[in-house]
Parts: sequence; C-alpha cells; structure tokens
Amino acid sequence: MGYSENHIFRHIRLTTTVVFLILFPLCTYQQQTLPSQSPRDLCNGVFLEYKAGVRSIIHPMFPDEPARQPYRFEAVASVYNGDSIPVEQWILDLEYPNETVIVSASNVVITDGSAFPYIVGENGSVGISFYGSPNSDLKTAIETAGDINQIQAKIDIVGTQFGDSPPAEVLPNNMKLDNKKFICDKKLLVRDTVSPPAVPKNMHICCTRDPKFNDTSPISDDFLPRQTGDLTIAYDVLQSFGDSYIAQVKIEMSKNNDTFVRLDNWRLSWRWMQGEFIQRTQGAYTTIVNPRKCLFGVQGKFYKDFDFNKVQNCDTEPTFLDLPVSMTNDTQLGRIPFCCRNGTILPAVMDPAQSVSAFQLQVQKMPPYLNRTDLTPPLAWNISGSNGAFNPKYECGPPIKVSPSLFPDSSGLPSSSSAISSWQVVCNVSKPANSKPRCCVSFSGFYNESVVPCPTCACGCPNVKDTCSTRSPAMLLPSEALLVPFDNRTEKAVAWAEMKHYNIPNPLPCSDGCGVSINWHVFTDFRNGWSAKMTIFNWGETDIPDWFASVVMDKAYSGYEVFYSFNGTDVGNNTIFVRGLEGLNYLIKEDTTKDPNDPGKLQSVVSFNKKLTPGINVVAGDGFPTKVFFNGEECSIPSIFPTSDGSRISAAGTTTFFLVLLGLLFV
Repeated sequence: MGYSENHIFRHIRLTTTVVFLILFPLCTYQQQTLPSQSPRDLCNGVFLEYKAGVRSIIHPMFPDEPARQPYRFEAVASVYNGDSIPVEQWILDLEYPNETVIVSASNVVITDGSAFPYIVGENGSVGISFYGSPNSDLKTAIETAGDINQIQAKIDIVGTQFGDSPPAEVLPNNMKLDNKKFICDKKLLVRDTVSPPAVPKNMHICCTRDPKFNDTSPISDDFLPRQTGDLTIAYDVLQSFGDSYIAQVKIEMSKNNDTFVRLDNWRLSWRWMQGEFIQRTQGAYTTIVNPRKCLFGVQGKFYKDFDFNKVQNCDTEPTFLDLPVSMTNDTQLGRIPFCCRNGTILPAVMDPAQSVSAFQLQVQKMPPYLNRTDLTPPLAWNISGSNGAFNPKYECGPPIKVSPSLFPDSSGLPSSSSAISSWQVVCNVSKPANSKPRCCVSFSGFYNESVVPCPTCACGCPNVKDTCSTRSPAMLLPSEALLVPFDNRTEKAVAWAEMKHYNIPNPLPCSDGCGVSINWHVFTDFRNGWSAKMTIFNWGETDIPDWFASVVMDKAYSGYEVFYSFNGTDVGNNTIFVRGLEGLNYLIKEDTTKDPNDPGKLQSVVSFNKKLTPGINVVAGDGFPTKVFFNGEECSIPSIFPTSDGSRISAAGTTTFFLVLLGLLFV
C-alpha cells in the first residue's frame, strides 16, 4: 500500500506531538528542585541537637571583672531516634564548663539523682548527664509512623553561665549519647559558630550504631540486661492501683567469690522525683514518721479527704532501716522474706541466706502520674552501714529498667508470679584515694624471736606534733608485746631494742592506730608440710559478731589443708575464706577493766602440705599472706618478713631490701 507525502508528514507530526506530551511531564519533574535536607534528615542513627536561646545579664554586676559576670541562658536539647532499633534508657551527656549552674531541665532527671539547681564540676563531676523521665525510651519511626512525640525527646534548659558576654553565646564543650549500642564520634560534632547574632547558635551530632556491639543477652529488647556489682538493689512494683502502688526493695550482696564485703545496720535512702509519699512499710521502717509535710504541702491540697495521720513518711529523701530480729514474725510490720535482721548482710560465700535483705512499701503518687502504668522509681540511691563498723563506702548508679522479676508462687504451686515493673540499682565499693585501712597484720615465726609489727600509722596517724614520729618504721617487738595496748608496748619495745642492739628512733614511731590487728605466725616447718597460727585481736570499743576474713596465699594456696578452730574454705584466686566456728564467731571488744587493757582475741592453727607446692620456702617468706582482709576491709601488712640465719629474703623476694633493712634496724 502506498502513502502520500502529505500523509507521512501528518503522521510524523502526530507522533512527535504524542512523544512530547509523554515526555514533557517527565522533563518538568526532573527540572523540579528537591527540598534541601537537614542534618537530622541525613542521620540514620540517633541525632543529638543543642540550640542556644536567650542569654541575658543578671545580678550581681561585675563591670570590671567580666569573667565573673553571671548570665541567664536558655537552651533546647533534643534526642531524635532515626535508627531502626529503639533506644532504651537514653542518657544525654552535656559537657558544660565548670561552675555552670543548671537551674531546671524539662522531661529529664539528673542521672546521679542530684536535685536542681546543679553546679557543674562539684564533687569532681564533668558536665551533666540527663536521663529521660517519664519517657526513658525512644521508639522508631517505623513502628510509630514517624510520630515525633514517641521518637524524640525535647529538653528545655535554663541555667546560669559566667563570663563571655553576648552575642558570643557559650555552647557545651561536648555532647554525646551514653548508650552501649551507639558511638558519638566527637570529630563529627558540628558547631554553628558563625551564625549572625539574631540566629541562635546550635551544635549537632549523628551517633551511629557501634558495629562492635554484640548484644547476646536473651532479655527482650524492651529491657536492659541485668548488671553485676558488689551489691545490687532490686525495686520491683508488685501491685499497681492507679494513684498508688506496692513495691518491694531487695538488697543483695554479690555472689562472686572475689567480693567479700558486708553491711552492718544498713541505712538506705533515695530521692522521690514526682512528689510521692509513703503510706506504710513492712519489713523495714523510716527514721522519721512525720505526716506534717504532706498535710501542709501539695499532697494535702490534692488529697483533701486523705487521712494523713496514718502516713509513714512524707520526706523527699526518706531513710530506711532494717527491723530487729524480734519482729520477724510480727503480722503488721514483719513477715517479709529476708527482713528483720538488724541490718546485717553477709557475703554470699559465708551464708547465702544472710546475703539478702528485703522490705515492702506502699507508695502514694501525685498528679499527673496517676495512671496505673505510669510507674517511675526514685533516684539518688545511697546505702551505707553504721559508723564504727567495718562497712565499706558504696557508690550507687541510677535505676535501670530490667525485665520484671519473678517470684515463687505463694500457694506452693510450681509456678512463678511476675512483677509489674522492675528496676535494678548497682552499687560498688568505693575507696577514696586518701582513705586508710582499719585493720593491720603483724608477722612472726618460730625461727625468729622478734615480731615484725603492724606498720607505723597503718590505720592513720594520731594528731600529734613531737610526741612520736609518723615516718619512722615500727620497732621490732618481743612476742608478748602483742598482748598489750600500744601505749604499754613502748617500754617493752625499747628494752627489746637495747637487748638486741637495734636502732632506737628519736622520737619513737607512732602507733598503728588500728582497731583490729591480726598476727600471722609461722608455727612449724617440716619436710612434707608446715603450719601457722592466726590470731585476731579486737582493740575496739564494740563487739564484732559473725566476723570473717580472707587470706591471700600466692605461694602456698595449693597446699592448704585445714583451719582447726576456724572455718576455712579455699574459694579460688589464691584466697582462703575464714570465719569462726559456732562459739568462735563472736569477737568481743577490748576489756578496759583490766590493767593493762585486754583485747578480745581468737586464735586457730592452720596446716599446709608441700606436695602440691614443690620448692616452697616457708621461712623465706612463702609462708606469709600477700593480702589479708577482715570483714571486707583490706588490712595493712608489713613490707618485710621475719628472717632466719639461713634466709636473707625481703617481702619483695630480693636480698637487697633485707640489706637495707639491716642498716635501718641495727646500730
């Protein structure tokens, strides 16, 4: 079939028109400019942003000292979850300059439980850490369809800064997310430092998932894994009633064999953050029972018909004490498992049943937190023991939400009941840098008439000027001098030094200052075995019930056999755990009615074999402990061992130290 030229031309023109009409929208679409993306849009992790707001000068005025001039500042910080996994228990760290005062911050609490206003730098703190409250978890945009209220936390901050007058507003030195799953590389922190004065400054950073983090915990993603520490506290909500709930507090010592600490007459305190008050307690009691603060406070204004006469405590920071043993079966105050033990908590290796203490309380809530599922634990947890006892100092972290605790069914059926919500507080022993021991050790041996006493000022130096020397080494003693107080040893020590031709310092060395001393005496040494005597002296003013000690024997541990009058257990790590047998577990106090004063004392022989410790040199120092602990406290030990004619070995295992010792002790 043939086509005319005119027909072909019309066909080409029609085809061109159709193609143009098809391509025109596409070309037009390609020419459209996509909206610019913000740094938050480009972050597939957790986006942190800090925007500085209004900053104004406040009193007092220091026109001649600009560095001292205070300024009020306002800022907004935000935590945005742009990842595909939830961010549980988020914590935001802001590194403000020292002396910055944070007056208030919305939707958060300070992680260490401190109250506002908070002064940065006090107690050695670096910046400030915020913990989301009541919204401590950030969900993902996927599961919430991008609901900004569920994937972002916003913090309005008001505070006081010093120096650097406007418009040069001060930003924090650093900002990061405290979460093991994410890394906030400071190199990626972006600061807006060139904005015009009219535009608030800001800083932001995108925290990305840590590729090295491997969460193998079987716990659900909704909860953080439980942690270990020297002591843990569980806060379990057992029942919830809307405007109140019943919780159980369980204090538990670590089950690790390398942690041997105790608490006597424990005192537990915390800080309520939402106006709560305590209706009643069971298994413990508060140091103050006073409804007055509620009756005349905001609680009384809200609960107009509430009977506050029966309220247990209205303090913002209540303190709890354990009940005495006599109230264990009291139907009103006792009958809580693990309660009522006079506040004594022992190491798990000593007695698992005595390593736990618990009590319950009913908490009344305040608006707007009156929903049955709106549950928030108190903060600023602190636990300590009575003064004078061998109680370590603990530092406790913030409560972390964990999987609900399980409890055996009260009916006896083989089932468990679950708590509604659970939090865990981890506390670890903290030893200040300048702290002194409260016990010390002396060394002696059958092969040497002299005792190497506790070091001078082992447990602290007395407040003296010229009466004694705090630096002179302790003088060697005759064995009988261990049985008398230090004030009565002077004459014996001087007479012994004169008889043995030892050097006599002037002034004489000060005492060890310890309330408890332990003598380790190498008693025998044979071809196949050897023995020692361990004697404990109590020079204090109080009895010590249920005492325990741990002895580290680096060279002789494998040969340990038995303590004859004490209960000794080899627990690993070259450590022998020692406690009194029945009848020998009570170390009485010093008897001041005698002249001289007579210390409370207990003694036992301990035997070792040499089969598993070939080459051991007992007399040269292998028969002495390298560390000794009493009731969880590490004791001060001498730096030298007693020596014999055939041994010139120091505590360091070399002859050099012994030769130096000769120059110090002998004329």
